[in-house]
Amino acid sequence: MGCCSGRCTLIFICTFQLMVALERQVFDFLGYQWAPILANFFHIIVVILGLFGTIQYRPRYIVVYTVWAALWVAWNVFIICFYLDVGGLSKDSDMLTFNISAHHSWWSEHGPGCVRKEMPQPGMRTADTQSYISVMGCLMEYQYIEVVHSSTQILIALLGFVYACYVVSAITEEEDSFDFIGGFDPFPLYHVNEKPSHLLLKPMYLRDKQQVYVNEAVSRRELTQQVLMDTKRLL
Repeated sequence: MGCCSGRCTLIFICTFQLMVALERQVFDFLGYQWAPILANFFHIIVVILGLFGTIQYRPRYIVVYTVWAALWVAWNVFIICFYLDVGGLSKDSDMLTFNISAHHSWWSEHGPGCVRKEMPQPGMRTADTQSYISVMGCLMEYQYIEVVHSSTQILIALLGFVYACYVVSAITEEEDSFDFIGGFDPFPLYHVNEKPSHLLLKPMYLRDKQQVYVNEAVSRRELTQQVLMDTKRLL
């Protein structure tokens, strides 16, 4: 396949997808979102596997990437429903942190234009005193930022899924055609044709042997005739 083929396009998609996944992993770490962190970790591994399979012409690795791309789309659809409070889900729950902590998305306090203010509780101030955090002036709510992230992931995953299917089909077709002409045949063509050539040579050998016998018989008859003629002359 040439440089402008689907294989090169899939390499570009996997590389871009890897960069986007690393960017998302950083912000999920900052927000202590443990479920997305685990999902991103597996996603990065599978994308690297798909990239390796594409470069090295390994269709099995690309198939694994294709299956994961479908699962990744489903996961990001779940994230979108979670942040938009669809289907009984709530963005205020601690589901993404496995109920370990009450942390939410990092963008909830550090979004574009957000001003973060800490308001201490009234009363005695100690080192352990908790304070309320007020966020104001955000140009875009954090849930919509997360939805944009997930939508981008879905778009890239769908493109990767389509091109991965195409590349697997192309590689498999090339392997079949190469195998058809004997490229992967453990027995070379001359070995396969050895027996037919032997069978073809065998009648020729018998024909030549019979011709030798005929020539010898003719020679003997001519010799006998020559002897008889010489005998008559002498008499």
